[in-house]
Amino acid sequence: MSIEVANRLHTVEEYYFSKKLREVATLAAKGNPVINMGIGSPDIEPPTQVVEALKSSLSMATAHKYQSYQGLPEFRMAIADFYKNKYKVEVNHNNQILPLMGSKEGIMHISMAFLNEGDQALIPNPGYPTYTSVTRLVGAEPLFYDLSAAKGWLPDLKKLEKLDLSKVKLMWVNYPHMPTGVSATARFFSELISFSKKYDILIVNDNPYSFILNDVPMSLLTQAKNNDPVMELNSLSKTFNMAGWRVGMLVGPANHIQSVLKVKSNMDSGMFYGIQKGAIAALRSAETWYESMNELYRSRREWVWKLADKLGCQYDRSASGMFVWAKLPKAAPSSEEFIDEILYNKHVFITPGTIFGSQGEGYIRFSLCVSEELIKEALKRWNP
Repeated sequence: MSIEVANRLHTVEEYYFSKKLREVATLAAKGNPVINMGIGSPDIEPPTQVVEALKSSLSMATAHKYQSYQGLPEFRMAIADFYKNKYKVEVNHNNQILPLMGSKEGIMHISMAFLNEGDQALIPNPGYPTYTSVTRLVGAEPLFYDLSAAKGWLPDLKKLEKLDLSKVKLMWVNYPHMPTGVSATARFFSELISFSKKYDILIVNDNPYSFILNDVPMSLLTQAKNNDPVMELNSLSKTFNMAGWRVGMLVGPANHIQSVLKVKSNMDSGMFYGIQKGAIAALRSAETWYESMNELYRSRREWVWKLADKLGCQYDRSASGMFVWAKLPKAAPSSEEFIDEILYNKHVFITPGTIFGSQGEGYIRFSLCVSEELIKEALKRWNP
């Protein structure tokens, strides 16, 4: 007897990396040492005090009980202090902050809170694939807006205004942008907020990369007033090397936070106490943490640039984040053919730009989450 799956599963496919990493593992199992330069999973440890905070919390009486759906007040206060100190944004820790089990959870909860079947969501192309898959899973329709190098990888708001936006409820933006590494400006954020108010569209900025190789960390909320229809996702995964901890946060107007909480409180039973204590310690890290982390990524990036040069690719040296977005040579095949040829001949895995949308064709993405020694080893595979 066959049990039919829900119709929503026919609207999405298995995540690219979930499939591709099985392929990489098969190659490795056959004795081919694959260097993985595709995944943005930090390979260095979190700050020492983070792990110590987790360890010391385990013996506390409340550590193993259900936790608040809104997180520990101390955790929310640490997030508020972080936003004040790093972005100059004042938020009320009581009702304008919602801790999350990673930004991915937030994308689902936000979509469930605000999108009905038949609604539309504006999604960047190229952009994070989860925006699209979650939009489809909740029965809404993705409406893609193209980003291009010619326009600085920023949305063309005037072009968007010419579209029928009557069904659009939500717009995803992601600056500093993944995969291109482009940062937004205060002026653009201000224009984006005006756009959101004019068309009654909720803007959500996904902001996990603002402290990686970026001299001017910026939040969309810097340009927003209390009741503007904007929210921001943030994460500890990249800044503090805590991807496996699954710690994120949503910041925005109290009424929107309450709407998302209504969904979240029916989906989980709170974040583990020790993880919250570790997150608090991370958010209170000294400036030296950011300096040492960026020094490491800066050094790795120099070697990745050399590898990109070897492949005849072009890239933007001013880009931020933990990736290098590189344009393929004119004579190159498609992005996927290009990376597969490298994977099977050189045993180096690089991400094709097309997994981020059609505007990613002709590009590849290198991750900086690989040691300098391995990047040098990858280079040697072209120069034995």
